[in-house]
Amino acid sequence: MFRKLVKTDGVEVDGHVYAVRYYSTRTVHGEYRYSAEVILAPEDRIIIDDNSLNTLEARLTHLVPATVYCRLLAGRATAA
Repeated sequence: MFRKLVKTDGVEVDGHVYAVRYYSTRTVHGEYRYSAEVILAPEDRIIIDDNSLNTLEARLTHLVPATVYCRLLAGRATAA
């Protein structure tokens, strides 16, 4: 199946904007499925999916900051 880029956006966390690309895919049953690729760093990306683009965008407002903060904490824990 092919993904189609439907939107690009950004999520801001503590003054830093993380790029987000939204894609749509058609399932074998003819329904649409949406995914978002969040670029945290050149080699660090997360992908989240949902049945609705609106729900996906709402989820990202909470998940991206949580992911960024968790990775910061994990980085501090390994550096100590």
